[in-house]
Amino acid sequence: MHGGSVSVHVALRPSWACAGCGAPWPCLTRRRQLRAEYDNGRPELSALMGYYLTQARSDVPGASPAGLDARFIGWIEADEQT
Repeated sequence: MHGGSVSVHVALRPSWACAGCGAPWPCLTRRRQLRAEYDNGRPELSALMGYYLTQARSDVPGASPAGLDARFIGWIEADEQT
């Protein structure tokens, strides 16, 4: 069963802040939730986060491309190594 906790940590657009905690989205809690949801589906998770990355680039055109890459995609591979 998925409780309401997943829906709390959603992105507020166009700022891409977390609605639940105010941290840059995806926040640590949402990353954990996504990791659990896509347990062995790293390609699917990467594709989803790539979609969000594209949306964020459009919403926040002045943001650092490298910073957005790390924020939306970089954590997926970094978490695998820990």
